Amino acid sequence: MENKGLLNKVDLIFEKIDNREVLDKVYKMTGADIIQDMLDSGLKGRGGAGFPTGLKWKYTAAEKNPEKYVICNADEGEPGTFKDREILDRVSYKVHGGMLIAGKAIGAKKGIVYLRGEYRYLLPKLMIELNAFHKLIKEIGFDFEVEYRMGSGAYICGEESALFESIEGKRGEPRNKPPYPTVSGVFSKPTSINNVETLVTSMMIIKHGAKEFASYGTKDSRGSKVFSVSGDTPTPGIFELELGMSVQQFVNEFGDGDTKAVQVGGASGFCVPRKKFAETIIGFEGVPTGGSMKLFNSSRSMYNVLHNYLDFFAEESCGQCTPCRVGCQQLLKGVEKVKKGEVKSTYLNELTKLADTMKIAAKCGLGQSVGNAFKSIVGNFREEIIY
Repeated sequence: MENKGLLNKVDLIFEKIDNREVLDKVYKMTGADIIQDMLDSGLKGRGGAGFPTGLKWKYTAAEKNPEKYVICNADEGEPGTFKDREILDRVSYKVHGGMLIAGKAIGAKKGIVYLRGEYRYLLPKLMIELNAFHKLIKEIGFDFEVEYRMGSGAYICGEESALFESIEGKRGEPRNKPPYPTVSGVFSKPTSINNVETLVTSMMIIKHGAKEFASYGTKDSRGSKVFSVSGDTPTPGIFELELGMSVQQFVNEFGDGDTKAVQVGGASGFCVPRKKFAETIIGFEGVPTGGSMKLFNSSRSMYNVLHNYLDFFAEESCGQCTPCRVGCQQLLKGVEKVKKGEVKSTYLNELTKLADTMKIAAKCGLGQSVGNAFKSIVGNFREEIIY
């Protein structure tokens, strides 16, 4: 079934399920069976990058090293994203179950949840759920264990290899690639790292079947997605929606009647202006998102929005590579000079070239994605940036 252009609200992620029933089913499956289900479902990573989950697990499973890891990336640091926090608070048993499914698929006996430092208050509740999970899977007959590791508030540690460094007790800085995590991840062992929502979704695919999941969304964006809706909206909050809707359909549902722009994907995402609402698809064939959907109405200065994002990136850059360390600072200083009239508005063209260079030359996704917000805001709201 292809998306018919309707905004369809779905209830998979927070649906109440019998945990034992699903895990009993997993126990009877082979790793190859699980991987095939993920491939058939068309599930892509819900953290924003969109790599096919089945392929990631297949590549990790193919590695001969007997010691492997499943990592749950719960370092939710993207501005405007708060859906993983809600998932962990309400259905953490599905997160643990999804890690077990991944472990069975790739042949791992150990899982680690890397939890954002600001979410430490969730730990007491999560430990109760984790103890119940360990008891349940031991009764079923699984040999798998999950533990929690805390982050310390560094945005860069949402990048997978920087996250591995942090778990190992090192400074959180991205590694060179290759090797990729499927070959050499945490502790230099084959590792599958998945977003919180991705793992929960794998649980629901096992429960309902790959065909049912693939019936939602579009050919390139199968299934549903949990969105964190904020900004100038009368209905902020967490909503699970079918992928493939247009930004216009989203605005019709969540806008305040005066929406002039939607920032899709947080600070590292794209700013979609009103004139492009109808033609822009929310999905991997259009503008993908890790979950953040921030609406801005006519009262908002897009210069202030851009300045806020650039200030954030300049602060959060780990400083390891020159394109990001210097580039973020120069983009920030550059737009300030343009706004003050210290340089001509044509200087924005030079800054755009710098953003393009950062996309090619920066070491990790932080520096590579700075240009998304910069170019989309400057390109669509240039009149608000110039003096």
